[in-house]
Amino acid sequence: MLIFTRKHMKVALVVFLVPVAVWAQTSQPGNATQYVITQSQGTAVLQPQNPYSGSVPATGKAAPNVLPLSLKEAIERGLKQNLGLLLSGDAVPFARGQYWKDLSELLPNLTASSSVTAQQINLRTVGLNVQAFSKLGIHIPPVVGPFGIFDVRAYLTQSLFNWKSIQQTRSGAQQVKAAQFSFKDARELVVFAVSSAYLQTIADSARVDTAIAQRDTAQALYQQAADQLKAGTTAAIDALRAQVELQTREQQVISARNDLAKQKIALGRVVGLPAGQEFTLTDNATYQPQPKISLEEALSRAYASRADYQSALAQVRAATLARKAAVAGYYPSVSTAVNYGDIGVNPNNSHGTLDATAALNIPIFQGGKVHGEVLQAEAALRQSQELLDNLRAQIDQDVRNALLDLQSAADLVEVARSSVDLANQTLQQARDRFAAGVTDNIEVVQAQQSVTSANESLISSLYIYNVSKVELARAVGRAEAGVEEYLKGK
Repeated sequence: MLIFTRKHMKVALVVFLVPVAVWAQTSQPGNATQYVITQSQGTAVLQPQNPYSGSVPATGKAAPNVLPLSLKEAIERGLKQNLGLLLSGDAVPFARGQYWKDLSELLPNLTASSSVTAQQINLRTVGLNVQAFSKLGIHIPPVVGPFGIFDVRAYLTQSLFNWKSIQQTRSGAQQVKAAQFSFKDARELVVFAVSSAYLQTIADSARVDTAIAQRDTAQALYQQAADQLKAGTTAAIDALRAQVELQTREQQVISARNDLAKQKIALGRVVGLPAGQEFTLTDNATYQPQPKISLEEALSRAYASRADYQSALAQVRAATLARKAAVAGYYPSVSTAVNYGDIGVNPNNSHGTLDATAALNIPIFQGGKVHGEVLQAEAALRQSQELLDNLRAQIDQDVRNALLDLQSAADLVEVARSSVDLANQTLQQARDRFAAGVTDNIEVVQAQQSVTSANESLISSLYIYNVSKVELARAVGRAEAGVEEYLKGK
C-alpha cells in the first residue's frame, strides 16, 4: 500500500521551493534574501527568510464577517499587497534614475546666475606703484572704491561627442529593461507563492474533514465494542483498544485543526489580509488531467516567456555596452560652453557680454584609470554571461523536473485513489468479521489505520499534483497568465 505522509510532503516542498529561491536571488538585482534549510527530526525543512512570505496588510480592521476567498482573489490581493513584489517594484525607478543620470551627460545643461558685488581695491596689492605717478604730477589714490559690479548671466554647456557617455546611456537603458523583467518575474513568484499557500490550505482543510470522519468511525467502533462487552460477546480488551483508537483519532482532529488555523494565518500574510481576518476558501483542488506538452514545446515557451531569462539577456546587453563605454575612455571627446550676460556698475549702467568655447579633449595618460575600468567591465560581462548560461541550463532543469513531477504526481493520485478504495473495503470487512464474532477488533483498528494512511496519501498526492501544475506554469513563464487554466487542466 502506498503511504504518502506529511514528511514526504515537506521534502517535496523543499524540492519545489528551492528553485524558486534561486530564481528570486538571480532575478532581483541587489536582493539580499537568504534561505536556510534546517533539519527537524531527520526531515529537511526550508526556512524562507524572504519578503515573499510576508505582505503589507490592507489598511483598516478585519471585517466582522467571514470573507469568501477564491484563488483568483487571493492572487489579485497578493499582487497588490505582497511585500516581495512591493520591494521589487522599487528597483525599476532606481534603474530609471541611473539612466537619467547617464543621459544628462549628453543633454544640454543650462544654468543662470545673478550677482551684485561691492569692491574696494588697494592698487599696491595688484602691483601698481602710485608714487611713481605722483612724481609725474598725476595723483592716484592708493585705494580705489568702494564701487559695485552687477552681473546677470546664463551658462550653456553641451557635449557634442562623447562615445563613453553614449554607451553608458545605452547600457542604462538595458538596465531599465532588466529591472522591468525582474519585476515581472517577481509577479510570477508571488503567483507561485500564493497558489502554493492556497493549495496547502485546501489540503489542510481536507485533512481536518478526513480526521473528523475517522474520529466518527472510531466512535462508532467504540460504541459497537462497548455494546458487545455489555452483551458479553467480546473481551474487555477489545473495548479498551477501541477507546484508545478513538482518543488517537480525537488527537488527530485537534492537531489537524491547529495546522489548518496556522496555515490560514500564513495564507493571510502572503496575500495581505488584515490581521485577524476570518476567511473561507471557495475553490477546491480536484484532480483535472493536464494536457500533454512535449519537452521541446515547453522549453521553447520557457525561453520565450520566462521574465528572469529576459532580464538576464538584458543584463548581458547592458554589460556589453558598459564594456564599450569603458574602452571609450581612451577616445577624444568634443564639448562646447557658452555664456551670455549683462555686466556693469548697476542694471542701468551695463552692457552685454558673450563667451563661446569649443573644446577637444584628448586623453593621453590617466594613470591607468581607463585600464582599470575596462578590466572591471570585462569581469562584469563575463559574470553576466556565465549567469545567463547557468540560468539557461537551470530553465532546462526546471522544465524537465516540472514535467517529471507532474507525471509522477498523476501516477501517485491514481495509486492513492485505489488505495483508499481498498482500505475502505478492508475496513468494512473487518467490521463485519468483528460484529459476527469471528475475530477481535485488532483487525478493525489496523484497517482503520490503513484507511487513515490511504486518505493522507490521497490528500498529499492531490496537493503535490496541483502544485506540480503551478510549478510547470512557473517553469514555462506563464504563472500569472495561466495558473488558473493549469489548475483546471486547460
